[in-house]
Formats: sequence, C-alpha cells, structure tokens
Amino acid sequence: MHIHLPETLRRRQRGVVAIEFALVGMFVFFPLVLMLVDAGRALFIYNTIQEVTRSAAREASIRWVDKGSVIRNIALFGGTSAPGAPEITTANITIDYLNATSDTPIASLPSSPGDNMSACADVGRANQCIDRVKVSVVGVTFKSLTGIADITMPESTVILHAESMGFND
Repeated sequence: MHIHLPETLRRRQRGVVAIEFALVGMFVFFPLVLMLVDAGRALFIYNTIQEVTRSAAREASIRWVDKGSVIRNIALFGGTSAPGAPEITTANITIDYLNATSDTPIASLPSSPGDNMSACADVGRANQCIDRVKVSVVGVTFKSLTGIADITMPESTVILHAESMGFND
C-alpha cells in the first residue's frame, strides 16, 4: 500500500536528508576517516623507525666511531629528521660499540681503525676490540592528528658484526 503525503508536508521534508547526512558525516564518517589516516601514519612511522635503525647499523659497521653525526644523518636519509616523520631525529639514534664477549658498550674505544685491528689480534686487549655495533632508535613519540593521544613507539634495535670500521676511509 502506498501512502500519499499532502503537498505541504512533502515540501517541509525537503533538505532533511542533506542535514541528516551532514550530522552523521560530522560525527561518524569524518572521525572514522581521521582515525584511519592516523593508523596509517603510525604504521608509516613504525616502518620508518625500522628502516632508520637498519640503515644506521649498516653505516656504523663500516665507518669509524668518530663519524657518529654522519652516520645519524645518512640513516635519516641525509637530514636531521626523517622525511615524512619529523618525530624521528638524530637525538633518537644511539650507537654502541660492543666487544665479542659482552653486550655492554666498550668503555675505552680504540684510537683508530688500525688500533682496533691490533686490539682484535691481541688477546690482552680483546675487551677493547670492536666486534659488533648496536644501534637503537628510542624515544619516538607519535603525535595523533586527532589529538586523542600521543603514543610512544616501541624501541628498535639492530646489532651487526663490525666490518671495516673506517679502515679504508
């Protein structure tokens, strides 16, 4: 059965659908889209942290210990913060040099790449031999676009075997 509304009642209903859509869109649709964008951005920053950690570890394994700022800048794709992720800066990257027997950083580093090779060959100086490089990205805080919450991203750590350590520079 089809009900016919009087003409005056039909005229009063014009625009109701547009207003209802605007209200639903404003309180449901747009916040949902913003949350999806935030989730995508959080994943992007997490992935960038992983890439910066890998890149810094690779650079630290081939450059000498005095090149810390160069290593950090290369890991951040040539800048002081990651492109598209300004939350990740050189201050978030820590580089530690480890010997073969301990996961604590070496207290007294060799003076040069040649001295490192000598320390690695000398049993008495094995605690000064840089065998591995440990790079961590810590303290990155994701700032939500919606302003709901700031999220501290998990720490990322990579340990690589030391390679040339700047011997051929």
